[in-house]
Amino acid sequence: MSESKPEETTLHPGETANSATPNTNSPETSAAPLESEELVTLKALVARGAEAQERYVRLYADFENFKKRASRERDDVRRSAIESVIGRILPVLDTFEMAMQAATQPGVNLDTLKAGITMIQGTLRNAVSEFGVEEVNALGQTFDPLIHEAVSQVETTEAEDGQVLSQSRKGYRIKDRLIRPATVIVARRPGTTTETSSPS
Repeated sequence: MSESKPEETTLHPGETANSATPNTNSPETSAAPLESEELVTLKALVARGAEAQERYVRLYADFENFKKRASRERDDVRRSAIESVIGRILPVLDTFEMAMQAATQPGVNLDTLKAGITMIQGTLRNAVSEFGVEEVNALGQTFDPLIHEAVSQVETTEAEDGQVLSQSRKGYRIKDRLIRPATVIVARRPGTTTETSSPS
């Protein structure tokens, strides 16, 4: 039985045993591993998330600025509306003051006071009419629960059933919107038990 001899390595001039052995760890033989597809996708998702976060922060700041601006504009509109209403009511106060001063003068009679009150009433009516306020005409009309508020019913044969006999307080509206219903008394035929409703 023959014994196997170890392989002999032929050395060339200038080589040593160590230099002849291949170095698998050298930079020439071990290239840097390429980035995997999952890592590339992850980096792209991180970049998109950062972009979305930045966009959210910008939108949030814009929304906060919008709320502040809307609040200021709402306050300006409210202040302007109040100033407009007060500006039209001030002449009524002026008329009241003139009437009170006239009432203290000697020789004032009932007719003079009545004329002053009529003037005040006219000034106030003009002021509210400038805002589109109209009276609800209820007297003699058929009861309408949408614009009338019945406080009582009176049995009578001199008016149609459900007709408004009188009103104790006028109603007002702006265009089609009711501000206050007219408070009325409604006619009812004797012997009927029809209930007259009022707006809720």
